[in-house]
Amino acid sequence: MPDVAADGLHVLFCGINPGLMTAATGHHFARPGNRFWPALHRSGFTPRLLKPAEQDELLSYGLGITNVVDRASARADELSAQEYQEGGRRLSLKVAKLRPRWLAVLGVTAYRQAFDDRRAKVGPQERTIGETRIWVLPNPSGLNAHWTAGTMAEEFALLREAAGLPRLG
Repeated sequence: MPDVAADGLHVLFCGINPGLMTAATGHHFARPGNRFWPALHRSGFTPRLLKPAEQDELLSYGLGITNVVDRASARADELSAQEYQEGGRRLSLKVAKLRPRWLAVLGVTAYRQAFDDRRAKVGPQERTIGETRIWVLPNPSGLNAHWTAGTMAEEFALLREAAGLPRLG
């Protein structure tokens, strides 16, 4: 699954791994029940609700998307601890090269496993990768019932504000 990324982004969003529909379409967060695109819009990162096929438009807002693990699966719980650890190493190298201001990892469990930080919670992290700060966001999968679309958008908005970005839309 190719990244939507460029040097010096404001925020590089990092999914856990591509779902099967994402892998089939080539568009990040493609499953209709995924709340990434609605949360991104409702939080003010984008002026309108983007469709997964419009993912490249994110670059015009200084935003991008990557994944911790490259392998597609139906569910994130199909990934091994080794895949998360290797993904965390590769992600750190990618972030060091691209130098986004913020890395936003979408899923606290994925962050904990990829970066061996068992105490991490949703929100800003103490860890940095070079000058890049890290924020853990809730996993936008429709399977994550702990967060509603509204509370997820509120958390995204906190990151947008911390990044100093204006509310679009």
